[in-house]
This record gives sequence, structure tokens and C-alpha cells, in this order.
Amino acid sequence: MFGVGLPELAVLLVVGLLIFGPDRLPEFARQAGRVLRQIKQFSQNARDDLREELGPEFADFELTDLDPRRAVRKYMQDTWDETDADDAVKRPGLRPLKKGERPPYDAEAT
Repeated sequence: MFGVGLPELAVLLVVGLLIFGPDRLPEFARQAGRVLRQIKQFSQNARDDLREELGPEFADFELTDLDPRRAVRKYMQDTWDETDADDAVKRPGLRPLKKGERPPYDAEAT
């Protein structure tokens, strides 16, 4: 979830045990759980508020859609899909090269 594997979790547990002691560690774990639940509830409320304000067109909106990497990836994928469909229709003279065939070369263009 946060990029924390089993070894890192074990180190955090040992450090927590040394810092807080075995008596106070369970209370800190409960508090951390409460904070995580509150953060999750806050993000769900924010998502629902955004969906409500944006209207029915964005009923499937997720907060991860705001991630720039996902937005660029989605935009590029949509563009490639459209380009593939358009190429087949707009440029029927183009064809894949046969094995061993050299692509056309224009000496004046370079």
C-alpha cells in the first residue's frame, strides 16, 4: 500500500517497541488505525462531493483520475486508439512492409 514490505514493517515494529515500550505500543497502534480510517473517510467524502458537484457525466470519477501520470497515459492511449482507427480509413494506400523490404527514403527531405 505505501511501499512498505515485511522487512520494513518488522524494523518499524522493533523501533516502535523500543521507543514507546510494550505498554504504550498498542494504544499508539489504535490511534494510528483511527487516523487512517479518518483519512480514508475524508477522501471518500471529498470524492463524493466532487461527483455531486460535477454532475452525472462524472459518476465514475475517482480521485486517482487526478494523478497526472494516469491522465497522460489515458490521453496517449485514447490518441493511439483514434490514430489506429483513422489510419486504416484515411490512408488506405499504406501497408505494412514485407519481410526484407526497405522503407521508402526521400533524400530531399533530409
